[in-house]
Amino acid sequence: MSALAFADWTRQVQHDIEGALDAFLPAATQVPHKLHEAMRYTTLGGGKRVRPLLAYAAGALFDADPAALARVASAVEMIHVYSLVHDDMPCMDDDALRRGKPTVHVAYDEATALLVGDTLQAQAFTVLAECATVPPARLLTMVRLLAQAAGSNGMCGGQAIDLDSVGLALTRDELERMHQLKTGAMLRVSVLLGALAGRDLTPLEVEALNAYSAAIGLAFQVVDDVLDATADSATLGKTAGKDAADNKPTYVSILGLARSRDLAEQLRRDAHDALAPFGEQAQRLRELADLIVQRKA
Repeated sequence: MSALAFADWTRQVQHDIEGALDAFLPAATQVPHKLHEAMRYTTLGGGKRVRPLLAYAAGALFDADPAALARVASAVEMIHVYSLVHDDMPCMDDDALRRGKPTVHVAYDEATALLVGDTLQAQAFTVLAECATVPPARLLTMVRLLAQAAGSNGMCGGQAIDLDSVGLALTRDELERMHQLKTGAMLRVSVLLGALAGRDLTPLEVEALNAYSAAIGLAFQVVDDVLDATADSATLGKTAGKDAADNKPTYVSILGLARSRDLAEQLRRDAHDALAPFGEQAQRLRELADLIVQRKA
């Protein structure tokens, strides 16, 4: 494990991924100018970069090549950012603020926002597919995993369920299933792709990483729901209280604040337990589980 303190390590990875994203995105001077400028506007200079951090932490566990990790981390972040751009549009959640600045459809226009999301998704697969340091067969598996995590059996499927659930009284199991897809699938694939950037995985290693990812994926959403109910817009960098205003089912609406916080803490412990087979080498992944649960924004 790196000798850096966790806070220093996160800053280093965030700095590295910012540089990688800058290099992998088209220049704003390249035609079509407005599209490329808007892609850079929404992708660069903001966000916690949780998915890249997970990819780097898992990659370090399996001695992944830094160049491969830069591509994996950039690809998962581009998919994530595209989902935020589309999620904020008037036909979806209709939000005007993201990462502390106007959303893309507000800063530019709706058509540009739609195209920014489309293009970021395509760019993510281009960046990942050009990872020359990973054997072709394993790279094909990685591309397939990313596509599945982003599609109807992953992030987009979860978002569809979310939109269809406005005003409905979901059970806790139904809510969990929705968030396993909407949020959890991309967190899981970030971990798996980071690990696969290093080497092929044994079934036991995949099982442990999946258990860890399931715990942090659900914890991430539980904490999001708590923060939406308790933090202000300036702290969150997006509109606070929007879930309640839109009558969307959340863990807070089903369990209440206290039980939601207890659930997040239990999931943090579950994530730690899942990493037992890797010993101290998985410390960064444990620290990221702590970060996800204990964050304030």
